Amino acid sequence: MGAAEKIKEIEEEMARTQKNKATEYHVGQLRAKLAKLRVQLLEPDTKSRGPGEGFDVQKRGSARVALIGFPSVGKSTLLNTVTRTESATAAYEYTTLTAIPGVLEYEGAEIQLLDLPGIIEGASQGRGRGRQVVSVAKTADLILDATHDKIMLDATKSEQQRPLLEKELDDVGIRLNKSPPDVVLKRKNGGGIVISKAMGLTLTKIDEKMIRTILAGYKMHNCDVLLREDITVDQFIDVVLGTRKYTPCLYVYNKIDSISLEEMDKLARRPHSIVVSCEQKLNLDRLLDRIWAEMRLLRVYTRKRGEHPDLNDPVIVRRGGTIEDVCNQIHKSLVEKFSYAVVWGASSKFLQGQKVGINHAVADGDVVTLFMK
Repeated sequence: MGAAEKIKEIEEEMARTQKNKATEYHVGQLRAKLAKLRVQLLEPDTKSRGPGEGFDVQKRGSARVALIGFPSVGKSTLLNTVTRTESATAAYEYTTLTAIPGVLEYEGAEIQLLDLPGIIEGASQGRGRGRQVVSVAKTADLILDATHDKIMLDATKSEQQRPLLEKELDDVGIRLNKSPPDVVLKRKNGGGIVISKAMGLTLTKIDEKMIRTILAGYKMHNCDVLLREDITVDQFIDVVLGTRKYTPCLYVYNKIDSISLEEMDKLARRPHSIVVSCEQKLNLDRLLDRIWAEMRLLRVYTRKRGEHPDLNDPVIVRRGGTIEDVCNQIHKSLVEKFSYAVVWGASSKFLQGQKVGINHAVADGDVVTLFMK
Protein backbone atom coordinates (compact mmCIF):
# COMPACT_ATOMS: atom_id res chain seq x y z
CA MET A 1 0.00 0.00 0.00
CA GLY A 2 1.42 3.37 -1.03
CA ALA A 3 1.57 6.54 1.07
CA ALA A 4 -1.48 8.06 -0.66
CA GLU A 5 -3.59 4.97 0.08
CA LYS A 6 -2.41 4.91 3.71
CA ILE A 7 -3.29 8.60 4.06
CA LYS A 8 -6.79 7.97 2.76
CA GLU A 9 -7.21 5.00 5.12
CA ILE A 10 -6.16 7.03 8.18
CA GLU A 11 -8.39 9.97 7.19
CA GLU A 12 -11.36 7.59 6.91
CA GLU A 13 -10.55 6.06 10.31
CA MET A 14 -10.34 9.52 11.89
CA ALA A 15 -13.69 10.45 10.35
CA ARG A 16 -15.28 7.30 11.84
CA THR A 17 -13.78 7.79 15.30
CA GLN A 18 -15.90 9.64 17.83
CA LYS A 19 -14.02 12.52 19.40
CA ASN A 20 -14.10 12.17 23.18
CA LYS A 21 -11.77 11.76 26.18
CA ALA A 22 -11.48 8.00 25.66
CA THR A 23 -10.30 8.29 22.05
CA GLU A 24 -8.17 11.45 22.15
CA TYR A 25 -4.84 9.60 22.48
CA HIS A 26 -5.72 7.21 19.64
CA VAL A 27 -6.68 10.19 17.47
CA GLY A 28 -3.40 11.86 18.43
CA GLN A 29 -1.49 8.81 17.19
CA LEU A 30 -3.44 8.86 13.92
CA ARG A 31 -2.66 12.55 13.38
CA ALA A 32 1.03 11.90 13.98
CA LYS A 33 1.01 9.03 11.44
CA LEU A 34 -0.87 11.20 8.95
CA ALA A 35 1.66 14.04 9.21
CA LYS A 36 4.56 11.60 8.74
CA LEU A 37 2.96 10.00 5.67
CA ARG A 38 2.33 13.39 4.05
CA VAL A 39 6.02 14.18 4.40
CA GLN A 40 6.91 10.81 2.85
CA LEU A 41 4.51 11.44 -0.03
CA LEU A 42 6.49 14.52 -1.10
CA GLU A 43 10.02 13.42 -0.18
CA PRO A 44 10.77 11.12 -3.15
CA ASP A 45 10.47 13.94 -5.73
CA THR A 46 12.43 16.45 -3.69
CA LYS A 47 15.34 14.16 -2.74
CA SER A 48 15.86 11.53 -5.40
CA ARG A 49 14.94 13.39 -8.55
CA GLY A 50 15.11 17.06 -7.56
CA PRO A 51 12.39 19.64 -8.23
CA GLY A 52 11.73 18.38 -11.75
CA GLU A 53 12.40 19.48 -15.31
CA GLY A 54 11.90 23.21 -15.73
CA PHE A 55 11.64 23.80 -11.98
CA ASP A 56 15.32 24.03 -11.03
CA VAL A 57 15.76 27.81 -11.21
CA GLN A 58 18.99 29.47 -10.12
CA LYS A 59 18.52 31.98 -7.33
CA ARG A 60 19.12 35.61 -8.16
CA GLY A 61 18.81 38.89 -6.29
CA SER A 62 18.43 39.56 -2.58
CA ALA A 63 15.34 37.40 -1.99
CA ARG A 64 12.96 35.03 -3.74
CA VAL A 65 9.18 35.38 -3.89
CA ALA A 66 7.13 32.40 -5.04
CA LEU A 67 3.92 33.29 -6.87
CA ILE A 68 1.52 30.58 -5.75
CA GLY A 69 -2.16 30.33 -6.60
CA PHE A 70 -4.82 28.53 -8.56
CA PRO A 71 -4.78 28.52 -12.38
CA SER A 72 -5.91 31.65 -14.24
CA VAL A 73 -5.75 34.13 -11.36
CA GLY A 74 -3.26 36.45 -13.10
CA LYS A 75 0.14 35.32 -11.77
CA SER A 76 1.79 35.44 -15.21
CA THR A 77 0.23 38.82 -16.02
CA LEU A 78 1.57 40.26 -12.77
CA LEU A 79 5.04 38.84 -13.42
CA ASN A 80 5.07 40.32 -16.93
CA THR A 81 3.87 43.71 -15.67
CA VAL A 82 6.20 44.29 -12.71
CA THR A 83 9.34 42.54 -14.03
CA ARG A 84 9.07 42.92 -17.82
CA THR A 85 9.36 39.14 -18.11
CA GLU A 86 7.61 37.21 -20.86
CA SER A 87 5.57 34.50 -19.14
CA ALA A 88 2.84 33.04 -21.34
CA THR A 89 -0.68 34.20 -20.60
CA ALA A 90 -4.00 33.06 -22.00
CA ALA A 91 -7.70 32.97 -21.15
CA TYR A 92 -7.52 29.30 -20.23
CA GLU A 93 -6.08 27.30 -17.35
CA TYR A 94 -2.62 25.72 -17.02
CA THR A 95 -0.81 28.15 -19.34
CA THR A 96 2.27 28.09 -17.07
CA LEU A 97 3.79 24.60 -16.96
CA THR A 98 7.20 25.32 -15.40
CA ALA A 99 8.78 27.84 -13.03
CA ILE A 100 9.20 31.18 -14.83
CA PRO A 101 11.64 33.58 -13.10
CA GLY A 102 11.60 37.35 -13.22
CA VAL A 103 13.46 40.08 -11.33
CA LEU A 104 11.68 42.92 -9.58
CA GLU A 105 13.74 46.06 -8.93
CA TYR A 106 12.69 47.96 -5.83
CA GLU A 107 14.66 51.00 -4.62
CA GLY A 108 18.01 49.53 -5.59
CA ALA A 109 17.24 45.97 -4.47
CA GLU A 110 16.65 43.01 -6.77
CA ILE A 111 13.95 40.49 -5.79
CA GLN A 112 13.41 37.31 -7.75
CA LEU A 113 9.79 36.46 -8.55
CA LEU A 114 8.92 32.90 -9.59
CA ASP A 115 5.72 32.31 -11.51
CA LEU A 116 4.76 28.70 -10.64
CA PRO A 117 2.10 26.51 -12.26
CA GLY A 118 -1.35 26.81 -10.74
CA ILE A 119 -2.08 24.76 -7.63
CA ILE A 120 -5.06 22.42 -7.99
CA GLU A 121 -7.10 20.67 -5.32
CA GLY A 122 -5.19 17.57 -4.25
CA ALA A 123 -1.77 19.11 -4.99
CA SER A 124 -0.53 18.03 -1.57
CA GLN A 125 -1.27 14.45 -2.63
CA GLY A 126 0.84 14.87 -5.77
CA ARG A 127 -1.93 15.79 -8.24
CA GLY A 128 -1.00 17.98 -11.19
CA ARG A 129 2.44 19.46 -10.57
CA GLY A 130 1.81 19.93 -6.87
CA ARG A 131 4.99 18.15 -5.78
CA GLN A 132 7.23 20.25 -8.00
CA VAL A 133 5.50 23.50 -7.00
CA VAL A 134 5.90 22.70 -3.31
CA SER A 135 9.52 21.67 -3.84
CA VAL A 136 10.39 25.00 -5.46
CA ALA A 137 8.38 26.98 -2.90
CA LYS A 138 10.39 25.41 -0.11
CA THR A 139 13.71 26.39 -1.71
CA ALA A 140 12.78 30.07 -1.84
CA ASP A 141 14.82 32.27 0.48
CA LEU A 142 11.67 34.05 1.51
CA ILE A 143 10.08 30.80 2.66
CA LEU A 144 13.14 29.02 4.21
CA ASP A 145 14.34 32.01 6.39
CA ALA A 146 11.17 33.33 7.95
CA THR A 147 10.53 35.34 4.83
CA HIS A 148 7.52 35.90 2.37
CA ASP A 149 5.37 33.75 0.07
CA LYS A 150 2.95 35.76 -2.08
CA ILE A 151 -0.34 34.07 -2.90
CA MET A 152 -2.63 35.23 -5.67
CA LEU A 153 -6.37 34.69 -5.72
CA ASP A 154 -9.22 35.55 -8.05
CA ALA A 155 -11.34 38.20 -6.31
CA THR A 156 -14.43 36.78 -8.00
CA LYS A 157 -13.80 33.34 -6.43
CA SER A 158 -12.11 34.30 -3.16
CA GLU A 159 -14.56 32.51 -0.85
CA GLN A 160 -13.78 29.15 -2.47
CA GLN A 161 -10.10 29.59 -3.32
CA ARG A 162 -8.49 30.91 -0.14
CA PRO A 163 -9.52 28.03 2.22
CA LEU A 164 -8.59 25.40 -0.39
CA LEU A 165 -5.19 26.94 -1.05
CA GLU A 166 -4.46 27.29 2.67
CA LYS A 167 -5.34 23.62 3.20
CA GLU A 168 -3.14 22.41 0.34
CA LEU A 169 -0.13 24.34 1.67
CA ASP A 170 -0.86 23.37 5.28
CA ASP A 171 -0.96 19.69 4.28
CA VAL A 172 2.57 19.93 2.86
CA GLY A 173 3.94 21.68 5.93
CA ILE A 174 3.85 25.35 4.93
CA ARG A 175 2.33 27.35 7.80
CA LEU A 176 1.09 30.74 6.65
CA ASN A 177 1.34 33.78 8.94
CA LYS A 178 2.11 31.64 11.98
CA SER A 179 5.04 31.56 14.37
CA PRO A 180 6.92 28.38 15.27
CA PRO A 181 5.73 26.84 18.56
CA ASP A 182 7.88 27.99 21.48
CA VAL A 183 9.02 24.47 22.32
CA VAL A 184 12.54 23.06 22.63
CA LEU A 185 12.95 19.38 21.70
CA LYS A 186 16.39 17.87 22.23
CA ARG A 187 17.31 14.26 21.47
CA LYS A 188 19.75 12.46 23.77
CA ASN A 189 21.38 9.03 24.08
CA GLY A 190 19.63 7.90 27.26
CA GLY A 191 17.62 8.96 30.29
CA GLY A 192 14.15 8.54 28.78
CA ILE A 193 11.72 11.37 28.13
CA VAL A 194 11.88 14.41 30.40
CA ILE A 195 9.10 16.99 30.00
CA SER A 196 9.30 20.41 31.63
CA LYS A 197 7.28 23.63 31.40
CA ALA A 198 8.04 27.30 31.75
CA MET A 199 7.27 28.70 35.18
CA GLY A 200 3.55 29.43 35.57
CA LEU A 201 2.54 27.72 32.30
CA THR A 202 -0.68 25.69 32.35
CA LEU A 203 -1.30 23.20 29.55
CA THR A 204 -4.93 23.13 28.35
CA LYS A 205 -4.58 21.82 24.76
CA ILE A 206 -2.13 18.96 25.31
CA ASP A 207 -0.92 16.90 28.28
CA GLU A 208 2.21 14.93 29.09
CA LYS A 209 0.60 11.58 28.22
CA MET A 210 -0.22 12.87 24.73
CA ILE A 211 3.32 14.17 24.31
CA ARG A 212 4.75 10.76 25.25
CA THR A 213 2.27 9.01 22.93
CA ILE A 214 3.33 11.13 19.95
CA LEU A 215 7.05 10.72 20.70
CA ALA A 216 6.62 6.93 20.96
CA GLY A 217 4.93 6.94 17.54
CA TYR A 218 8.10 8.49 16.10
CA LYS A 219 10.33 6.06 18.05
CA MET A 220 11.76 8.90 20.13
CA HIS A 221 12.36 7.36 23.56
CA ASN A 222 15.16 9.58 24.87
CA CYS A 223 14.69 13.34 24.65
CA ASP A 224 14.12 16.50 26.66
CA VAL A 225 11.01 18.60 25.97
CA LEU A 226 10.68 22.17 27.24
CA LEU A 227 7.32 23.87 26.64
CA ARG A 228 7.29 27.65 26.87
CA GLU A 229 3.71 28.08 25.65
CA ASP A 230 0.43 26.16 25.56
CA ILE A 231 0.32 24.36 22.19
CA THR A 232 -2.01 22.00 20.34
CA VAL A 233 -1.39 18.38 19.37
CA ASP A 234 -0.78 19.40 15.74
CA GLN A 235 1.73 22.05 16.79
CA PHE A 236 3.69 19.50 18.82
CA ILE A 237 3.71 17.12 15.84
CA ASP A 238 5.16 19.99 13.78
CA VAL A 239 7.95 20.37 16.37
CA VAL A 240 8.73 16.64 16.23
CA LEU A 241 8.85 16.58 12.42
CA GLY A 242 11.07 19.66 12.32
CA THR A 243 10.39 20.27 8.61
CA ARG A 244 7.65 22.89 8.78
CA LYS A 245 8.07 26.27 7.11
CA TYR A 246 6.57 29.27 8.93
CA THR A 247 5.96 31.74 6.15
CA PRO A 248 4.63 35.30 6.17
CA CYS A 249 1.98 35.47 3.46
CA LEU A 250 0.39 38.31 1.55
CA TYR A 251 -2.95 37.44 -0.08
CA VAL A 252 -3.23 39.25 -3.42
CA TYR A 253 -6.79 39.47 -4.75
CA ASN A 254 -6.68 40.08 -8.49
CA LYS A 255 -9.45 41.08 -10.96
CA ILE A 256 -11.00 43.67 -8.65
CA ASP A 257 -12.34 45.43 -11.74
CA SER A 258 -14.84 42.55 -11.99
CA ILE A 259 -16.41 42.98 -8.53
CA SER A 260 -18.37 45.70 -6.73
CA LEU A 261 -16.77 48.39 -4.60
CA GLU A 262 -18.41 46.85 -1.52
CA GLU A 263 -16.86 43.45 -2.23
CA MET A 264 -13.49 45.04 -2.96
CA ASP A 265 -13.55 46.96 0.34
CA LYS A 266 -14.39 43.77 2.21
CA LEU A 267 -11.43 41.91 0.68
CA ALA A 268 -9.03 44.81 1.24
CA ARG A 269 -9.86 44.85 4.97
CA ARG A 270 -8.95 41.20 5.47
CA PRO A 271 -5.69 40.56 7.38
CA HIS A 272 -2.55 40.23 5.25
CA SER A 273 -4.47 41.16 2.11
CA ILE A 274 -4.27 43.58 -0.81
CA VAL A 275 -6.51 44.05 -3.86
CA VAL A 276 -5.19 44.68 -7.39
CA SER A 277 -6.09 44.47 -11.04
CA CYS A 278 -3.24 43.23 -13.23
CA GLU A 279 -5.26 43.84 -16.36
CA GLN A 280 -6.06 47.47 -15.48
CA LYS A 281 -2.78 47.99 -13.57
CA LEU A 282 -4.62 49.12 -10.45
CA ASN A 283 -2.83 49.33 -7.06
CA LEU A 284 0.35 47.66 -8.32
CA ASP A 285 2.65 50.33 -6.82
CA ARG A 286 1.07 49.74 -3.44
CA LEU A 287 1.54 45.99 -3.96
CA LEU A 288 5.29 46.43 -4.42
CA ASP A 289 5.46 48.48 -1.21
CA ARG A 290 3.61 45.73 0.66
CA ILE A 291 5.88 43.01 -0.73
CA TRP A 292 8.92 44.90 0.53
CA ALA A 293 7.36 45.52 3.95
CA GLU A 294 6.25 41.90 4.37
CA MET A 295 9.73 40.60 3.58
CA ARG A 296 11.27 42.61 6.44
CA LEU A 297 14.41 43.55 4.52
CA LEU A 298 16.83 46.40 5.21
CA ARG A 299 18.99 48.42 2.82
CA VAL A 300 22.50 49.25 4.00
CA TYR A 301 24.81 51.40 1.87
CA THR A 302 28.57 50.96 1.92
CA ARG A 303 30.99 53.84 1.73
CA LYS A 304 34.70 53.83 1.03
CA ARG A 305 36.86 56.26 2.95
CA GLY A 306 36.81 59.70 1.34
CA GLU A 307 33.97 58.80 -1.05
CA HIS A 308 30.20 59.17 -1.12
CA PRO A 309 28.05 56.04 -0.61
CA ASP A 310 26.66 54.32 -3.70
CA LEU A 311 22.90 54.75 -3.20
CA ASN A 312 22.14 52.65 -6.28
CA ASP A 313 23.73 49.48 -4.93
CA PRO A 314 22.53 48.70 -1.37
CA VAL A 315 23.48 45.62 0.62
CA ILE A 316 20.27 43.79 1.60
CA VAL A 317 19.97 42.09 5.00
CA ARG A 318 17.07 40.81 7.10
CA ARG A 319 15.54 42.98 9.79
CA GLY A 320 17.61 42.46 12.94
CA GLY A 321 20.74 42.00 10.82
CA THR A 322 24.17 43.02 12.04
CA ILE A 323 27.44 44.29 10.62
CA GLU A 324 28.47 40.63 10.33
CA ASP A 325 25.51 40.03 7.99
CA VAL A 326 26.57 43.03 5.90
CA CYS A 327 30.09 41.59 5.63
CA ASN A 328 28.76 38.17 4.62
CA GLN A 329 26.58 39.69 1.92
CA ILE A 330 29.59 41.45 0.38
CA HIS A 331 32.05 38.54 0.76
CA LYS A 332 32.33 35.89 3.46
CA SER A 333 36.08 36.44 3.82
CA LEU A 334 35.45 39.93 5.25
CA VAL A 335 34.34 38.55 8.62
CA GLU A 336 37.78 37.03 9.27
CA LYS A 337 39.54 40.26 8.31
CA PHE A 338 37.07 42.59 10.08
CA SER A 339 38.49 45.11 12.57
CA TYR A 340 35.67 47.65 13.12
CA ALA A 341 33.06 49.69 11.25
CA VAL A 342 31.78 53.26 11.31
CA VAL A 343 28.02 53.64 10.93
CA TRP A 344 25.91 56.68 10.02
CA GLY A 345 22.13 56.56 10.19
CA ALA A 346 19.29 55.45 12.43
CA SER A 347 21.37 52.85 14.30
CA SER A 348 24.15 55.34 15.10
CA LYS A 349 24.17 57.29 18.35
CA PHE A 350 26.05 60.20 16.80
CA LEU A 351 25.46 62.36 13.72
CA GLN A 352 29.16 62.24 12.84
CA GLY A 353 29.09 58.45 12.86
CA GLN A 354 29.67 55.74 15.45
CA LYS A 355 32.50 53.21 15.70
CA VAL A 356 30.92 49.77 16.16
CA GLY A 357 31.80 46.10 16.32
CA ILE A 358 30.68 43.18 14.21
CA ASN A 359 27.57 42.48 16.33
CA HIS A 360 26.11 45.99 15.93
CA ALA A 361 22.49 45.82 14.67
CA VAL A 362 21.95 47.93 11.55
CA ALA A 363 18.84 49.90 10.51
CA ASP A 364 17.26 50.59 7.13
CA GLY A 365 19.17 53.30 5.27
CA ASP A 366 22.37 53.06 7.33
CA VAL A 367 25.67 53.99 5.68
CA VAL A 368 28.63 51.81 6.69
CA THR A 369 32.40 51.98 6.22
CA LEU A 370 34.22 48.73 6.97
CA PHE A 371 37.79 48.67 8.28
CA MET A 372 39.87 45.53 7.91
CA LYS A 373 42.81 44.30 9.98
